[in-house]
Amino acid sequence: MTTRIDARFAELKRQNRAAFVTFVMCGDPDLDTSLEILKALPGAGADVIEIGMPFTDPMADGPAIQAAGLRALKAGTTLAKTLGVVKRFRATDDVTPVVLMGYYNPIYVYGVDRFLVDARAAGVDGLIIVDLPPEEDDELCIPALNAGLNFIRLATPTTDDKRLPAVLANTSGFVYYVSITGITGSAAADSAAVGGAVARIKRHTGLPVCVGFGIRTPEAAAAIAGHADGVVVGSALVDALRASLDPQDHATAKTVTAVADLAAALAAGVRAGRGR
Repeated sequence: MTTRIDARFAELKRQNRAAFVTFVMCGDPDLDTSLEILKALPGAGADVIEIGMPFTDPMADGPAIQAAGLRALKAGTTLAKTLGVVKRFRATDDVTPVVLMGYYNPIYVYGVDRFLVDARAAGVDGLIIVDLPPEEDDELCIPALNAGLNFIRLATPTTDDKRLPAVLANTSGFVYYVSITGITGSAAADSAAVGGAVARIKRHTGLPVCVGFGIRTPEAAAAIAGHADGVVVGSALVDALRASLDPQDHATAKTVTAVADLAAALAAGVRAGRGR
């Protein structure tokens, strides 16, 4: 079965272009504004959209995305409401791939079988669950694949050649390479080191390799796009959103455009940097 993610990367390969993958937190700063941001991202150049599922204990996230999750939770965002936002997004966009990213606990509480049915019905294409290792594939990964969803795995600088086959065994859609050791938004990605890492991963898989963590500027996005099949930006977009809020962390007239304008600049960087 071909998912929207598979179709998008196949099309980008034909265009000889790297993907621009955006991350935003669902419900930040509120559900309606979050939806308007999602609607604006494809027009700003986003090829794939990752949507954060807010969680109280986001161990892999840096301060910016932790704060975004807390704003979303304060606004009343739940997993059910996150799926509702995806469904509302799908009412006007049936082609842009949507990936839910987060932690297993909210899905476990929701119920895996129910979640997979509801996620498919809402229009979700893939999952990135950062705290489920390959040893736990029976929990969610295998059921998700059987339900027609891509299950996207993270590889890191510390994932050696011995570990990679296990990480890649049931991965689909794309591989998300974490370019730095540590939490999101904590350091800058080194494009030269990324090039070697992407080449090493590609010796083990035919899947596209997207690179995230530590990419904040169009120049950095261009540099990474020269080595990878996709460039993922999250913390920088979340920071742009935060800077647009009023003192009570409410949306302003600038919030949607602040995110969309930065996304457009980053997308231009990704497009300028491709020389496969």
